[in-house]
Amino acid sequence: MTDAPPGPEAAAPTESPRRSHFVDLTPLRVSPPFARLWFGNTLAGIGTFVTNTAVGLHIYDLTRSTFMVSLVAWFSLLPMIVAGLYGGAIADRFDRRTVALSASTVAWASTVVLATIAWLGATHVWMFYVITTVNAVAATIASATRQAITPRLLTRDMLPKAAALLGISAGVMVTVGPGIAGVLVARAGYAWTYTVDVELFFAGFFGLWTLPRIRPESEHAAVGGFRSVVDGLAHLRRAPNVRMSFIVDIIAMTFGQPMVLFPAVGAIVIGGGSVTAGILLASFAVGGIVSSLGSGRVTGLRWQGRAIRDSIVAYGLGVLGFGVVLAVTTLGGFAVTSMDFGDVNRWALAGAALCLAVSGGADNISAIFRQSILQSAVPDHLRGRTQGVFTVVVTGGPRLGQMFAGTLATLTATWVPSVVGGALVVVLVVVTVARVTSFRDYDALHPQP
Repeated sequence: MTDAPPGPEAAAPTESPRRSHFVDLTPLRVSPPFARLWFGNTLAGIGTFVTNTAVGLHIYDLTRSTFMVSLVAWFSLLPMIVAGLYGGAIADRFDRRTVALSASTVAWASTVVLATIAWLGATHVWMFYVITTVNAVAATIASATRQAITPRLLTRDMLPKAAALLGISAGVMVTVGPGIAGVLVARAGYAWTYTVDVELFFAGFFGLWTLPRIRPESEHAAVGGFRSVVDGLAHLRRAPNVRMSFIVDIIAMTFGQPMVLFPAVGAIVIGGGSVTAGILLASFAVGGIVSSLGSGRVTGLRWQGRAIRDSIVAYGLGVLGFGVVLAVTTLGGFAVTSMDFGDVNRWALAGAALCLAVSGGADNISAIFRQSILQSAVPDHLRGRTQGVFTVVVTGGPRLGQMFAGTLATLTATWVPSVVGGALVVVLVVVTVARVTSFRDYDALHPQP
């Protein structure tokens, strides 16, 4: 198997002459390795969301405690942060194909163990925490490594288009995976549900196995250990544009993360219980899929810093609109407390779902350009470590957002976090980007970290 080239740096994005708004499939045509990686990761990712959903349902069935379910995320948070930082350093030192395959093998093995204990009827909750933490650590390393591989498979002008395709796959994972899990758990049980993930994992292996070797450039190979992690973090201090792409995302996720509110919205505001919560979650994901499907001309934009600013502002406005719908429903006396979906406030549900779809679409557009900056402006020998930090940001930010929204809703009302948080996202992002002109004027024709 031959090595991949050091990394295409010649071709840069230009203002797109593309007439169609439909997603540009060119990356899948020009790079068969990327196409196999994309298809394989999409199928494997569906399996991951099947398992993640099933684990939450399984622990709740065993404990009847939402708090015990939430501990899955909290136990894995610190190990995932460490894995993101060190995993990125490993990806910069060794063959990235080998690193991704090794990490994916560990993740697959943990899923096999999960399926095995389910078949054996084990009821010890601590087993689920241990296994899911191992799975999360391995998946974090594999994800950071896969993202660092993409720029070695495509030319620079293809990276925004590839990011749009990844947005489609992410949306499919979020919508299809939990749905399959719900059906399988109800009809076949947990053991069969985990076993489906075990089988889907092989699609991801195929995508990785057929890649060329992605070896580091010898003159820039990472030294390894803690020193390598420090070098990667030091690079961020000298990379204001990459650093700002992280900061604006943290702002959006910390103050504009309403998903933790969905169960309460379905129980005491709009009504409809878990069905309403599922619709709201799906609305966000569908917005992301639609924005990727219509990204054909968007991905050719040259001024990507402004595109990120504007899309995150739109995200904040969508979250604010969601909060306004909840406020009008609550304060106007239209709240429904029935868990029966037949009694749901349909106008409020439609308005809330529309606002969340706007937010999901805007968040996806932001992700397309943030990923493009990260992959095109960062030198190849630092991409693994930078992607590791990116993984830490996208993992930790939503958890901070859950804490903000959950605490504020407990102290005030269900609608307050989205109204306050959405407004804060808009103001903070506009002010922050205005203070960093290199990011605001970031030019994709001349990418600078």
